[in-house]
Amino acid sequence: MNQDSQLSGHADRDDTRPILIIPYMWIGDFVRNHTVVRVLNERWPNRPVDLLTTSLCAPLVDYMPGVRQGIVWDLPRSRLAVGRQFGLANLLRERNYGTALVLPRTWKAAIAPALAGIPERVGFVGEFRFGLLNRWRWGEKKLPRFIDKNAALAQPDGAPLPPEWPVPQLRVPAEDIVRWRQANGLGAGAAVALAPGSVGVSKRWTYYPEAARLLVERGLEVWVVGGPAEKGLAQEIVAAGGPKVRDLTGNDLRNGVLAMAAAGVAISNDSGLMHIAAALGTPTMGIFGPTSPYLWAPLNGLAATVVQDKSVLSCQPCQSTICKMNDHRCMRDIAASEVVGIAERVLGDVGARAET
Repeated sequence: MNQDSQLSGHADRDDTRPILIIPYMWIGDFVRNHTVVRVLNERWPNRPVDLLTTSLCAPLVDYMPGVRQGIVWDLPRSRLAVGRQFGLANLLRERNYGTALVLPRTWKAAIAPALAGIPERVGFVGEFRFGLLNRWRWGEKKLPRFIDKNAALAQPDGAPLPPEWPVPQLRVPAEDIVRWRQANGLGAGAAVALAPGSVGVSKRWTYYPEAARLLVERGLEVWVVGGPAEKGLAQEIVAAGGPKVRDLTGNDLRNGVLAMAAAGVAISNDSGLMHIAAALGTPTMGIFGPTSPYLWAPLNGLAATVVQDKSVLSCQPCQSTICKMNDHRCMRDIAASEVVGIAERVLGDVGARAET
């Protein structure tokens, strides 16, 4: 079997050489990479699939079906780090990969697979990567969504996009959730998980503290989930909601995964935790302002997509990380009572399904 026949989609299905995915490393993007894994699992069921991962995203790999292992290797974002690139290349060479899918368009992402001598290095044209990749793909700018650009690399060259991609999946064993609740002193009742953080302040909804207070008044427990950067927001929310609000923010992403898996409903900005909750199958409410749900909402679908509908804003969606027009009305005009009302309906629908 030659390399050209493999990439054209006519590979020997007995080929067992493993495949490496070099993914985007933002949390939400990393979750969406699981669609690429599922496409590869279907195309080459006998070939193991590994994911390069950072220390931050590594816990996600444990819950991704169809992934053999994560290769944990932290590379700095702002510099080349030649020694780290050679160290990663040595590690990859030992694993005898037959194919590497390089999803990011940066030239740095393609260095280690090339140094490792992986026979097929697949990626879109970009950033002067000639010589680093040897299976070029064209037409990235014509693909409408982030997931289309990534998953297309897992298909034969020139194949049409499917009507629907397989959705990302994260599976947490029920016994892990029980142990996590016990370890954190949490009861077995339904709780609402709030994810107030995001990359970019413009994507952060304004009224999480008020929403927490209203949820507690309705007899619900509230968990605030996020990383260390959300500690200040969590403290504000706890102060507004009282003792039934728990601050579960911290350094370990695994804690966030388990919290989202245990929650009855998740309320989140457009963030990595929104994608985690949706991939887990937790009913998820995504609050969108400056970003487009069509482009950035999870493939899994949301229990509710919350956007302001009181006025038409000419700047929306702006995709900007900082609001520069209209005083953040795309988020400020979404009332806490509106979001809490939707959450109650979602919880009611979940309860009704559980009883049937």
